[in-house]
Amino acid sequence: MKKEIVARLGAIGALACVAGAGYLFLQYSGRDRAAQAAIAGQAAIPVTTAVAEQKDVPLYVRGIGTVQAYNTAVIRTRVDGEIVKVAFQEGQDVKAGDPLFQIDPRPFQAALDEATATQTRNQAQLVGAELDLNRYIQMANQGFQSIQLRDQQQAKVDALKGSIAADEAAMHTARLNLAYANIRAPFDGRTGTRLVDIGNLVQASQATSLVSINQIKPIYVNFTVPQDVNDDVRRNQAQDALTVIAYGSNEAELARGTLSVIDNQIDTTTGTLRLKASFANDDERLWPGQFVNVRLLLSMRSGTVTVPQRAAMQAASGYFCFVVKADGTAERRVIELAGVQDGVAVIARGVAAGENVVIDGQFRLTDGARVRVQTAPVPPAVATTSAPKG
Repeated sequence: MKKEIVARLGAIGALACVAGAGYLFLQYSGRDRAAQAAIAGQAAIPVTTAVAEQKDVPLYVRGIGTVQAYNTAVIRTRVDGEIVKVAFQEGQDVKAGDPLFQIDPRPFQAALDEATATQTRNQAQLVGAELDLNRYIQMANQGFQSIQLRDQQQAKVDALKGSIAADEAAMHTARLNLAYANIRAPFDGRTGTRLVDIGNLVQASQATSLVSINQIKPIYVNFTVPQDVNDDVRRNQAQDALTVIAYGSNEAELARGTLSVIDNQIDTTTGTLRLKASFANDDERLWPGQFVNVRLLLSMRSGTVTVPQRAAMQAASGYFCFVVKADGTAERRVIELAGVQDGVAVIARGVAAGENVVIDGQFRLTDGARVRVQTAPVPPAVATTSAPKG
């Protein structure tokens, strides 16, 4: 009887254990399924992506420059007199040799006429003196004339020859003054504001400015670059003239030219190298005295990977970005930048061409987070410039 009771109690206990184990299994299985369901139902983080592209990227060096006239001249008078004619309009384009001002030429013409008349008189006297000299020489050789008179006549002839030479110099001076009275443009250019009017009396000793002329076709731009690029500039310039692009304050391109002058020393106060570029300026978009932003094209980076600058984020250890993998999760990538400029980052290492990088929404991401691309991946903006590393 006791044995039957013990056997029944054992069976009941076994059933209770099996029931408890089943309950625990069902409970924990439900929890696992709930956790998995919660994970599966976790909301994906919305992001915007762009495709990393492989392309040729120009390597630029930035600088700030000032436009300088190719030639500039401040016109002044070289003779004294009254201005009787102004032959140009202010702001007018003139050619080399075009008349600008006319100073009263009558005094200089009178001086020329006087010197010419004096020379004519001295030449006539010289003819007579030479004839007398020949007679004195013949008579002195025959003993009918003294040697003293012959020598005196020789001195008279020499003096007249000297007078004629002086007359010739006076005539040359008078011709120069007569030419200086007609002031002409020294080169092709554009006139500025006229500083004197008809009737004004000008004097060479006062150095009075009459007008200024600037040659703006072609034109120069002076600018400076950091001394660190000195070797690259000189090496590339030796191979071929480097391209220089001038931009306005609104970053609109104004003109393209070529590097023409590299200064022979570094400015010790600023640590910069002074350069000069020449521009054809046919459309006259560059003007003397104008400040411009300058980009010097050093070389082209071939086959580099580029992404929008927004994709590159900086941490204490360096730059990184998030790449969207095929399974829809984000991967944190450490990257190395070769340059960042104009909204484009040049990737030296870390991202391959064709990969999707996150350009918006990356601040909410962690490594392995699920993402939802809001829009279809689009290529980043075309890279127009790039700065050297560092």
